[in-house]
Amino acid sequence: MPALETAPALLAATAVLAYLLGSVPFGIVMARLFGLGDLRKIGSGNIGATNVLRTGNKPAALLTLVLDAGKGAIAVLAARALLAEDAAQLAGAAAFLGHCYPVFLRFRGGKGVATFLGTLIALAWPVGLAACALWAVTAALTRFSSLSALVAAALGPVAATLMGHATLALLCIVLAVLIFARHHENIARLLTGTEPRIGRKG
Repeated sequence: MPALETAPALLAATAVLAYLLGSVPFGIVMARLFGLGDLRKIGSGNIGATNVLRTGNKPAALLTLVLDAGKGAIAVLAARALLAEDAAQLAGAAAFLGHCYPVFLRFRGGKGVATFLGTLIALAWPVGLAACALWAVTAALTRFSSLSALVAAALGPVAATLMGHATLALLCIVLAVLIFARHHENIARLLTGTEPRIGRKG
């Protein structure tokens, strides 16, 4: 792994700011803007785009997806522009943690998939696009958002390694472990055949 290039104090500030950005619950914001009610009381109760889609409002779901992905991407790009690559990777990880454990929602957040994909696209776009393609193909074949997320997360480190991004592969492994942990209920439902498919209304 390359040596750190950014001063520890700046890395700490980057982590805090990226975490706060990641903590913004865009799913809840979009649900309120579109008059859909409290997203935490709809469907699975998750704050991500898949649960917004269960309301039947596709524009709100699309905006949530883009904004949740954008949190990770903006954090990475800003840190890279202002500091260095080590700060960019830290910012992406912190934004991801903010989405999953947002301070604004008492640390009860989403599952991190869109933010994970946005982070990967900003860090190394070929790796990010590969992960997005894995998600899309799995979703098209199975109609399970959760399974698509798990496949993309599991194979993301493989894609990063094959494309020569060893350090990014390590970050992908850490984020993939968290994604699997956040999906433990979905995994149980997939095994029992009770997991809802994409687009099913809550």
